[in-house]
Amino acid sequence: MQWSEDGIVLGVRRHGETSAIVELMTREHGRHLGLVRGGAGPRLQAVLQPGNRVAATWRARLDEHLGSYSVEGLRLRAGAYLALPHALYALTHLAALARLLPERDRHPHVHDALEAILDHLADRRAAAALVVRFERMMLAELGFGLALDRCAVSGETEDLAYVSPRTGRAVTRTVGAPWHDRLLPLPAVLAAEELVLEASDDDLVEAFRTTGFFLARNVFEPRGVPLPDARTQFLNAALRRERAKTPAEA
Repeated sequence: MQWSEDGIVLGVRRHGETSAIVELMTREHGRHLGLVRGGAGPRLQAVLQPGNRVAATWRARLDEHLGSYSVEGLRLRAGAYLALPHALYALTHLAALARLLPERDRHPHVHDALEAILDHLADRRAAAALVVRFERMMLAELGFGLALDRCAVSGETEDLAYVSPRTGRAVTRTVGAPWHDRLLPLPAVLAAEELVLEASDDDLVEAFRTTGFFLARNVFEPRGVPLPDARTQFLNAALRRERAKTPAEA
Protein backbone atom coordinates (compact mmCIF):
# COMPACT_ATOMS: atom_id res chain seq x y z
CA MET A 1 0.00 0.00 0.00
CA GLN A 2 1.30 3.45 -0.89
CA TRP A 3 -0.01 6.97 -1.45
CA SER A 4 1.47 10.47 -1.66
CA GLU A 5 -0.23 13.68 -0.57
CA ASP A 6 0.46 17.01 1.10
CA GLY A 7 -0.62 17.30 4.73
CA ILE A 8 -0.72 19.62 7.74
CA VAL A 9 1.23 18.47 10.80
CA LEU A 10 -1.16 18.17 13.76
CA GLY A 11 1.14 16.50 16.26
CA VAL A 12 4.32 14.51 16.80
CA ARG A 13 5.37 12.10 19.51
CA ARG A 14 8.75 10.48 19.93
CA HIS A 15 9.04 6.76 19.17
CA GLY A 16 12.19 4.98 20.25
CA GLU A 17 15.59 6.63 20.05
CA THR A 18 15.34 8.53 16.77
CA SER A 19 11.91 7.98 15.23
CA ALA A 20 8.59 9.80 15.67
CA ILE A 21 4.93 9.06 15.07
CA VAL A 22 3.53 11.94 13.04
CA GLU A 23 -0.13 12.90 12.77
CA LEU A 24 -1.14 14.65 9.54
CA MET A 25 -4.39 16.11 8.30
CA THR A 26 -4.62 15.38 4.60
CA ARG A 27 -7.36 16.28 2.14
CA GLU A 28 -7.98 12.84 0.67
CA HIS A 29 -6.91 10.50 3.49
CA GLY A 30 -8.15 12.48 6.49
CA ARG A 31 -6.34 12.46 9.81
CA HIS A 32 -3.61 9.91 9.29
CA LEU A 33 -0.71 8.72 11.44
CA GLY A 34 2.57 7.19 10.36
CA LEU A 35 6.08 6.49 11.59
CA VAL A 36 8.87 8.78 10.44
CA ARG A 37 12.29 7.19 10.84
CA GLY A 38 14.72 9.84 12.01
CA GLY A 39 11.77 12.09 12.88
CA ALA A 40 13.21 12.88 16.32
CA GLY A 41 16.56 13.89 14.86
CA PRO A 42 17.77 17.43 14.20
CA ARG A 43 17.29 17.24 10.43
CA LEU A 44 13.53 16.74 10.64
CA GLN A 45 12.65 18.41 13.94
CA ALA A 46 12.07 21.79 12.31
CA VAL A 47 9.94 20.19 9.59
CA LEU A 48 7.72 18.14 11.90
CA GLN A 49 6.21 21.01 13.88
CA PRO A 50 2.43 21.53 14.25
CA GLY A 51 1.13 23.92 11.61
CA ASN A 52 3.76 23.09 9.00
CA ARG A 53 2.73 21.75 5.60
CA VAL A 54 4.65 18.76 4.29
CA ALA A 55 4.73 16.53 1.25
CA ALA A 56 4.30 12.98 2.54
CA THR A 57 4.44 9.49 1.11
CA TRP A 58 2.87 6.75 3.24
CA ARG A 59 3.77 3.09 2.84
CA ALA A 60 2.57 -0.05 4.60
CA ARG A 61 2.27 -3.74 3.80
CA LEU A 62 -1.43 -3.70 4.75
CA ASP A 63 -3.87 -0.81 4.88
CA GLU A 64 -4.64 -1.35 8.58
CA HIS A 65 -0.97 -1.05 9.61
CA LEU A 66 0.48 2.13 11.10
CA GLY A 67 2.83 2.40 8.14
CA SER A 68 5.70 4.79 7.63
CA TYR A 69 5.99 8.28 6.21
CA SER A 70 8.72 9.90 4.21
CA VAL A 71 8.27 13.65 4.45
CA GLU A 72 9.58 16.85 2.93
CA GLY A 73 8.84 20.34 4.22
CA LEU A 74 6.75 22.62 2.00
CA ARG A 75 5.63 25.54 4.21
CA LEU A 76 7.54 25.75 7.47
CA ARG A 77 5.41 28.41 9.13
CA ALA A 78 5.51 27.06 12.70
CA GLY A 79 8.58 29.14 13.57
CA ALA A 80 6.67 32.36 12.88
CA TYR A 81 4.17 31.46 15.62
CA LEU A 82 6.67 30.99 18.46
CA ALA A 83 6.35 34.61 19.63
CA LEU A 84 2.54 34.59 19.33
CA PRO A 85 0.87 32.89 22.32
CA HIS A 86 -2.58 33.02 20.73
CA ALA A 87 -1.23 31.19 17.66
CA LEU A 88 0.35 28.40 19.72
CA TYR A 89 -2.83 27.90 21.73
CA ALA A 90 -4.86 27.92 18.52
CA LEU A 91 -2.72 25.17 17.01
CA THR A 92 -3.21 22.99 20.09
CA HIS A 93 -6.97 23.62 20.14
CA LEU A 94 -7.41 22.99 16.41
CA ALA A 95 -5.50 19.72 16.65
CA ALA A 96 -7.71 18.63 19.58
CA LEU A 97 -10.82 19.34 17.51
CA ALA A 98 -9.45 17.49 14.48
CA ARG A 99 -8.78 14.45 16.69
CA LEU A 100 -12.51 14.15 17.29
CA LEU A 101 -12.77 12.84 13.73
CA PRO A 102 -12.21 9.12 13.13
CA GLU A 103 -8.73 8.40 11.87
CA ARG A 104 -8.45 8.04 8.08
CA ASP A 105 -11.96 9.36 7.40
CA ARG A 106 -11.96 11.81 4.50
CA HIS A 107 -12.95 15.37 5.55
CA PRO A 108 -11.70 17.72 2.81
CA HIS A 109 -13.60 20.75 4.18
CA VAL A 110 -11.83 20.36 7.52
CA HIS A 111 -8.44 20.21 5.81
CA ASP A 112 -9.19 23.30 3.71
CA ALA A 113 -10.49 25.24 6.73
CA LEU A 114 -7.35 24.42 8.71
CA GLU A 115 -5.19 25.67 5.85
CA ALA A 116 -7.15 28.94 5.73
CA ILE A 117 -6.76 29.47 9.48
CA LEU A 118 -3.02 28.84 9.33
CA ASP A 119 -2.69 31.49 6.62
CA HIS A 120 -4.26 34.10 8.98
CA LEU A 121 -3.02 32.88 12.34
CA ALA A 122 -0.72 35.83 13.00
CA ASP A 123 -3.70 38.23 13.07
CA ARG A 124 -5.37 37.55 16.41
CA ARG A 125 -8.82 38.85 15.45
CA ALA A 126 -8.89 37.16 12.04
CA ALA A 127 -7.67 33.95 13.69
CA ALA A 128 -10.46 34.16 16.27
CA ALA A 129 -13.10 34.65 13.56
CA LEU A 130 -11.79 31.67 11.61
CA VAL A 131 -11.48 29.43 14.68
CA VAL A 132 -15.06 30.06 15.80
CA ARG A 133 -16.28 29.27 12.29
CA PHE A 134 -14.15 26.11 12.41
CA GLU A 135 -15.85 25.12 15.66
CA ARG A 136 -19.23 25.50 13.97
CA MET A 137 -17.99 23.36 11.06
CA MET A 138 -16.75 20.67 13.43
CA LEU A 139 -20.15 20.53 15.12
CA ALA A 140 -21.67 19.84 11.70
CA GLU A 141 -19.02 17.26 10.79
CA LEU A 142 -19.75 15.42 14.06
CA GLY A 143 -23.51 15.42 13.48
CA PHE A 144 -24.51 18.39 15.64
CA GLY A 145 -24.85 21.12 13.02
CA LEU A 146 -26.47 24.43 13.93
CA ALA A 147 -29.35 25.71 11.77
CA LEU A 148 -28.66 29.44 11.67
CA ASP A 149 -30.10 30.53 8.31
CA ARG A 150 -33.72 31.19 9.36
CA CYS A 151 -35.87 31.60 12.46
CA ALA A 152 -37.09 28.34 13.94
CA VAL A 153 -40.45 29.94 14.81
CA SER A 154 -41.28 32.46 12.08
CA GLY A 155 -39.12 31.20 9.22
CA GLU A 156 -37.73 34.72 8.69
CA THR A 157 -34.15 35.16 7.53
CA GLU A 158 -33.59 38.75 8.71
CA ASP A 159 -32.64 40.10 12.16
CA LEU A 160 -31.58 36.72 13.50
CA ALA A 161 -30.19 37.42 16.96
CA TYR A 162 -30.36 34.29 19.10
CA VAL A 163 -29.79 30.53 19.08
CA SER A 164 -32.00 28.12 20.98
CA PRO A 165 -29.81 26.08 23.36
CA ARG A 166 -32.31 23.24 23.09
CA THR A 167 -32.47 22.88 19.31
CA GLY A 168 -29.45 24.76 17.95
CA ARG A 169 -31.73 26.77 15.65
CA ALA A 170 -31.78 30.52 15.07
CA VAL A 171 -34.42 32.88 16.49
CA THR A 172 -35.16 36.47 15.45
CA ARG A 173 -34.73 39.37 17.84
CA THR A 174 -38.49 39.96 18.03
CA VAL A 175 -39.45 36.34 18.61
CA GLY A 176 -36.68 35.77 21.14
CA ALA A 177 -37.10 39.00 23.13
CA PRO A 178 -39.31 37.50 25.88
CA TRP A 179 -36.77 34.71 26.48
CA HIS A 180 -33.53 36.54 25.62
CA ASP A 181 -31.93 35.60 28.96
CA ARG A 182 -32.40 31.90 28.17
CA LEU A 183 -31.11 32.05 24.59
CA LEU A 184 -27.57 32.07 23.23
CA PRO A 185 -26.24 35.00 21.16
CA LEU A 186 -25.97 34.84 17.37
CA PRO A 187 -23.48 37.48 16.16
CA ALA A 188 -22.90 37.96 12.45
CA VAL A 189 -19.41 36.45 12.60
CA LEU A 190 -21.04 33.09 13.37
CA ALA A 191 -24.18 33.33 11.23
CA ALA A 192 -23.05 35.08 8.04
CA GLU A 193 -22.49 32.99 4.93
CA GLU A 194 -19.43 35.07 4.05
CA LEU A 195 -16.52 35.16 6.48
CA VAL A 196 -16.51 38.27 8.70
CA LEU A 197 -12.87 39.04 9.52
CA GLU A 198 -13.61 42.50 10.91
CA ALA A 199 -15.73 41.31 13.84
CA SER A 200 -15.39 43.14 17.15
CA ASP A 201 -14.01 41.45 20.24
CA ASP A 202 -17.50 41.56 21.78
CA ASP A 203 -19.03 39.73 18.82
CA LEU A 204 -16.26 37.15 18.88
CA VAL A 205 -16.72 36.54 22.60
CA GLU A 206 -20.45 35.97 22.02
CA ALA A 207 -19.78 33.64 19.09
CA PHE A 208 -17.40 31.51 21.17
CA ARG A 209 -19.95 31.43 23.97
CA THR A 210 -22.46 29.83 21.61
CA THR A 211 -20.14 27.30 19.96
CA GLY A 212 -18.61 26.48 23.35
CA PHE A 213 -22.03 25.60 24.75
CA PHE A 214 -22.77 23.09 22.00
CA LEU A 215 -19.24 21.66 21.92
CA ALA A 216 -19.33 21.10 25.67
CA ARG A 217 -22.82 19.59 25.77
CA ASN A 218 -22.81 17.51 22.61
CA VAL A 219 -19.16 16.58 22.05
CA PHE A 220 -16.91 16.76 25.10
CA GLU A 221 -19.21 16.05 28.05
CA PRO A 222 -20.48 12.76 26.53
CA ARG A 223 -16.81 11.74 26.35
CA GLY A 224 -16.36 12.61 30.02
CA VAL A 225 -13.89 15.42 29.37
CA PRO A 226 -14.09 19.22 29.59
CA LEU A 227 -13.49 21.64 26.75
CA PRO A 228 -9.75 21.76 25.96
CA ASP A 229 -7.71 24.08 28.18
CA ALA A 230 -6.04 25.39 25.03
CA ARG A 231 -9.38 26.86 23.95
CA THR A 232 -9.61 29.00 27.09
CA GLN A 233 -5.99 30.07 26.71
CA PHE A 234 -6.54 30.94 23.06
CA LEU A 235 -9.58 33.08 23.85
CA ASN A 236 -7.78 34.95 26.59
CA ALA A 237 -4.72 35.52 24.41
CA ALA A 238 -6.56 36.38 21.18
CA LEU A 239 -9.33 38.51 22.69
CA ARG A 240 -7.37 39.70 25.74
CA ARG A 241 -10.32 39.40 28.05
CA GLU A 242 -11.17 37.16 30.95
CA ARG A 243 -14.79 37.45 29.85
CA ALA A 244 -13.86 35.33 26.83
CA LYS A 245 -14.48 32.29 29.05
CA THR A 246 -17.74 30.56 28.30
CA PRO A 247 -20.01 29.33 31.13
CA ALA A 248 -18.92 25.78 30.34
CA GLU A 249 -15.28 26.73 30.94
CA ALA A 250 -15.73 28.87 34.05
